[in-house]
Amino acid sequence: MNREQMIESVRAQMPERRWLHTLGVMETSIILAKRFGEDPIRAERAAILHDVAKYWATDRMESVIRERGLPAILLEYDKELWHAPVGAWVAEHEYGIDDMEVLDAIRYHTSGRRGMTKLDKVVCLADYMEPGRDFPGVDNIRELSEQDLDKALVAGFDSTISFLLQKNRRIFPLTIEARNALLESYI
Repeated sequence: MNREQMIESVRAQMPERRWLHTLGVMETSIILAKRFGEDPIRAERAAILHDVAKYWATDRMESVIRERGLPAILLEYDKELWHAPVGAWVAEHEYGIDDMEVLDAIRYHTSGRRGMTKLDKVVCLADYMEPGRDFPGVDNIRELSEQDLDKALVAGFDSTISFLLQKNRRIFPLTIEARNALLESYI
């Protein structure tokens, strides 16, 4: 499947508002990839597909998690996390993506993980700070991203963790691990 076919297929699966977000993540991923020495083509490919399963029905995502051997721990946490690992499965099995780093960038764009690759970081950060995002602290994340990928991503994780704490919601362990590992890289 070529780039244009992939774009049209993904676009057809989401509302226009989410497609505009995806375009913003694509653009921001390319910028960040160039800034921090990652392949912009791979970054864009992961960005195109990062939310491919976002608007699937919950039972459809749950079915993929259960039947395709995805980590069952996902089912114990917020359904908002599910679309990322399900999306990686879809990217591999329905879109023919065989680049494991691209698949991982899709898989971990919501949670992060310990040992994030540069591509993981680029796509995750682009998802946090694309031009359509507007939440307290996003401008700080954008400023940090001008100089330091890790510090910007820690600020993004801090924002997510703070939001979840305010809502009295559980925090996925990989997010804590990702944040802590990133802090270790510059403290």
